[in-house]
Amino acid sequence: MLLWLARELSAELTFLNVFSYLTLRAILAATSALAIALLIGPWMIERLSRYQIGQVVRDDGPKTHLKKAGTPTMGGLLILVAIAVATLLWADLANRFVWVVLGVTAIFGAVGFVDDYLKLIKKNPRGLVARWKYFWQSVGGIGAALVLWYTAKSPADTTFYLPFVKSFAVPLGFLAFLLLTYLMIVGMSNAVNLTDGLDGLAIMPAVMVAAALGVFAYASGNAVFAQYLAIPAVPQAGELLIFCAALGGAGLGFLWFNSYPAQVFMGDIGALAIGGALGAIAVIVRQELVVLVMGGIFVLETASVILQVASFKLTGKRIFRMAPIHHHFELKGWAEPKVIVRFWIITLFLVLAGLSTLKLR
Repeated sequence: MLLWLARELSAELTFLNVFSYLTLRAILAATSALAIALLIGPWMIERLSRYQIGQVVRDDGPKTHLKKAGTPTMGGLLILVAIAVATLLWADLANRFVWVVLGVTAIFGAVGFVDDYLKLIKKNPRGLVARWKYFWQSVGGIGAALVLWYTAKSPADTTFYLPFVKSFAVPLGFLAFLLLTYLMIVGMSNAVNLTDGLDGLAIMPAVMVAAALGVFAYASGNAVFAQYLAIPAVPQAGELLIFCAALGGAGLGFLWFNSYPAQVFMGDIGALAIGGALGAIAVIVRQELVVLVMGGIFVLETASVILQVASFKLTGKRIFRMAPIHHHFELKGWAEPKVIVRFWIITLFLVLAGLSTLKLR
C-alpha cells in the first residue's frame, strides 16, 4: 500500500524512491509488526482474560503445567494481525506470491480459530473434529498448490531441487507438485502446532526459520544472486522477504508476552497459520528439503508423536514418557526454561546449516 503511494508521489518527491529498496521495506515491516504486537498485546490479553478464554491443561502431563490453567489463549491472533498489517503496508500488493502466502495464513488461521473457539468457549474438549480440521487444511494446501501451478511463470517454479547438489533438478508433473505442496503446507502447519506446548518453544524457532526463508526468498528473487549461488531463480519471490520480516517482528512481539512464564499462549489460531505460511514459502522458493532441516525441531516433535502412537498400537509400550518429545524431557526432570532454550539453540544451528546450502553446492 505505502509502496504504491511512494511510487505515485516519487515524481514530485524523489526521496520516496528509497522505498523501492526491498531491504529497507523489510526492516520497516519487521519494525511495524513488532510495534503493533507490543502495542495491542496488553489490550488483547486483557480481553482474552475478561472473556475467560484460558488454557485447559491435561492432568496426565507434567505437574508444573497445572498452574498454567486459565492463562489466556488464542494469542496467535495478535501475531496474525501484526503480520497482515505490516505486510499490507510494505509489500508490493501486485505480487502473486504475497497473496498466496497471506491466503494460506488466513485459511489456516481460520481453521485454528474454530478449533480454539470450540475448545475454549464452547467447552468442547475435542474442538474441531479431526476429519473436518484436515479437510479445511487440505482445502488450503491444495488451493495454494493449484494457484502456484497455474500461475507459474518459469520452469523453476515447479522444479524439485536438492540442497548441496546444484546439478539436480527434476521438473515436477501436476500431481507430484500438488502432493509435494500439500504435504509441505499441511505438514508444517501441524508440526508447528505440535511444538507449541511450552512458553515460547514454537514461536522463536518459527521466527528463525522465517528469517532464513527471507534470505532464500531475497536471493531467489534476484537473478544475479541466484546465478552466483546456483540456487533456483524464482522471479518475484524476493517480495516474500517482506512477509518473512513481518512474521519475524510479530513473532518477537508475541514472545515479549509469551516468554516464560507466559502471559498468553498462541493457540491453534497462531500455530496452524504460522506453520502453513512457512510451508508455503518453502515451496515458492523451492527449498522444501532445506526447510525440513532448518525446522528440525518441528520435524522431531512430529516424529515423536508418530513413533509414540505407532509403538503403543503395535507393542503396547511407549517409547517416550510423553509425546511430543518436549514433555518427555520435562518428565525426565529438565526445567521448562531449559527445554525451551536448548531447543532454541538446536534450531539456531539447524538454521545456520540450512543457510550454508546457499553456497555449498
